[in-house]
Amino acid sequence: MNDDIVKFEQAIQRELARVMVGSETAVRALVVALIARGHVLIQGPPGLGKTLLAKTFARVLGGDFERIQGTADLMPSDIIGVHVYDEAKRGFEFRRGPLFADVLLVDEINRAGPKTQSALLEAMEERQVSTEREVWPLPADFLVVATQNPHEFEGTYPLPESQLDRFMLRLDLHYPDASVERQILSRYGADLGGAPQIPADLAVVEPALLTAARARAVAVHVSEALLGYVLELAQATREHPRISLGLSTRGALALVRTARVVAGLRGSEHVSPDDVKDVARWVMPHRLSLSPQASVEGDTDTALVESILGRVPVPR
Repeated sequence: MNDDIVKFEQAIQRELARVMVGSETAVRALVVALIARGHVLIQGPPGLGKTLLAKTFARVLGGDFERIQGTADLMPSDIIGVHVYDEAKRGFEFRRGPLFADVLLVDEINRAGPKTQSALLEAMEERQVSTEREVWPLPADFLVVATQNPHEFEGTYPLPESQLDRFMLRLDLHYPDASVERQILSRYGADLGGAPQIPADLAVVEPALLTAARARAVAVHVSEALLGYVLELAQATREHPRISLGLSTRGALALVRTARVVAGLRGSEHVSPDDVKDVARWVMPHRLSLSPQASVEGDTDTALVESILGRVPVPR
């Protein structure tokens, strides 16, 4: 059995466990998105280690890493870069911004204004930047990891649907179990230096492992019946009376691609309906816009996804 995907995840999990406690599920979600060439939105209350998780993950991947702090006065040029006049060359030259890193962490993305958020659209989808009639390619493994606190409304700008749809999955972090929180307090409670530090000797995963893991995911078989199941899930969101905007074609593709990776992680040569259900909880909720009535009555995107998964027949 080809276990390249398993080897890659184990290498990532081993290093992140040196910093993060009880984050195995979150790390798996990041691994799945990376292998499937997608971007990740990490959502949760403040103080749960969203930024630390993203920074440590980026460090383990190696390559160039940049961090952008979302603020109301952040401009697109602060991310993309600017053209500066060079006296020696008697012309303008483009000075690249942090967007050209291999891994870009956008912390508190919903604090940046809509104009700045839109600067990421082309980069996330086409892995390139167009400026002043020139096209600048981004690194081959360009990855955006963004964080946001869904419970803050003062000074925030909700992400538009087009932006949300470009995140392959949304990872929701919740308060840890008491046993996990006790381990965190025990490990870091004596450190008076502030935030937990990332070890300097953290190992970087070999790029060849990622290449092999992606090749393994491509080889995982997806049956026609399984494709039909994904399409039925998408259609169910589009026809649901409490959803005003359902799953896009990009979202359906994300279901298939991430399900391939999850199937590979459990050592299977083909995708099962359970694999699709597993990734649907990461891929679907943030792509759905609830109807005004559903929002008023307290429905949530995650609850509606669970309802749809329970209602759509599973292929045999």
